[in-house]
Amino acid sequence: MSAEDLEQYESKLELDLYREYKDVVNIFTYAVETERRFYLCNAVDLKVRTEGGDVYYEVSMGDAWVWDMYRPARFVKSAKVLTFRDVSIEEIAHSEFQLPEDR
Repeated sequence: MSAEDLEQYESKLELDLYREYKDVVNIFTYAVETERRFYLCNAVDLKVRTEGGDVYYEVSMGDAWVWDMYRPARFVKSAKVLTFRDVSIEEIAHSEFQLPEDR
């Protein structure tokens, strides 16, 4: 496999992942971003932990979708992330009406 073939393969995976994201985003309530992953979920709990003077975050999510093009299964029942870095949690604003797609 050439470098160009690999790049095309990864580009296709990323485009497929983006299309899947567009299809599923409306069924989730929260978007969670950590330094390693992006998640969509319907339940999220953030706890700040301290141990030995260090601060870290414990993020628990339920009914989640993981943005990772190399995962064979992106839907997970629950996920827990421990991180020393920033965590962003946003409630997704869902529009009451949807514009028709261009055909």
